Amino acid sequence: MRFLHLADLHLGKQMNDLLLLDDQEYILNQITDIADAEKIDAVLIAGDVYQRSAPQAEAMALFDRFISGLAERGKKVFVISGNHDSALRISYFSSLVRSSGIYVTEAFDGTLQQVTLRDESGDIVVWMMPFLRPSQVKRLLPEEKIVSFQGAVQAVLRGASVDTRKRNLLLCHQFITGSETSDSEEQAVGGLDNIDASVFDAFDYVALGHIHKPQRVLRDTLRYAGSPLKYSFSEAGHHKSVTILDLGPKGDASIRTVPLYPLHDVRLLEGTLDELMRLPYSEDYVWLTLHDEIVPPDARVTLSVNFPNMMKFSVVNSKTKYDVDVLAVRSMENKSIQELFADFYRLQNNDREPGEAHMQVIEKVLKELEEKA
Repeated sequence: MRFLHLADLHLGKQMNDLLLLDDQEYILNQITDIADAEKIDAVLIAGDVYQRSAPQAEAMALFDRFISGLAERGKKVFVISGNHDSALRISYFSSLVRSSGIYVTEAFDGTLQQVTLRDESGDIVVWMMPFLRPSQVKRLLPEEKIVSFQGAVQAVLRGASVDTRKRNLLLCHQFITGSETSDSEEQAVGGLDNIDASVFDAFDYVALGHIHKPQRVLRDTLRYAGSPLKYSFSEAGHHKSVTILDLGPKGDASIRTVPLYPLHDVRLLEGTLDELMRLPYSEDYVWLTLHDEIVPPDARVTLSVNFPNMMKFSVVNSKTKYDVDVLAVRSMENKSIQELFADFYRLQNNDREPGEAHMQVIEKVLKELEEKA
């Protein structure tokens, strides 16, 4: 049986105040095409369907179109809730859509949901574990001594009584020790949410969500699909993909990835103003860093002609000595002239605050301008 594994859709997410729904619809359509081309039997969505627990109506409509389109093509769909999702909203109508081959985790009651599929090699048991918190599991399993995320997951798996003679596949949305993170993920302070990979030894494949970089964790069959889009500049170097799993007889699992190509890439670019303006026109989402010693006042506006979707603009030179992010126009509009002057002065003087004499000059100039107006 052939599965397509993806996760962390984060529908409704914004990046620097830009709503990414068009980018997300573009990539979901691409994933649907991949599911068709690869003759996928079932799609595994390992949590964080939405960016927030109360998603926008447009985000919910987009997800509905996506999974309905998969179901119409005869693909089974398995969905669990992640830490960004509302488990109740994700599970709404779950019993109704099950007849269409769409299986969604319901509100967690202390036990794992399971669905048994069959192919020529026998049963495949698909286990569905939504994002779990220790306090949540402890409340439902008061007899268990739970003090950590790992203890919570172990307690739930003990109650599942997994039959290891069969092929077992788990959907899970947790942080596994040793995985490589990025800036767009939420993590517990001090690594309290870490779970050891050995907890999942009973499963032939673990379809993980939560970490945005596609990667294996200790073994090929314990994998993060990664997010389908880059959601922060720390992900600029990532190569996004979906994972294809061919599950044969017990012990036979073949895994490969299919690359995804976004509507707009996320890129880091740096150089002098002249060098950046010589680059090809691009509508990608970019963070531009200038290295000019003297930065023209209209540098940001000049660059926006070549890069209309510029999201961040920084300066690094001998005066700043380090990366200084120049404030976006929207933020500048909320500042007084005195505050804007102080920001500019710090930018040009290695983050040193302007002195009282400097501010007095500014006050004097402003007063003179007001009198002339």
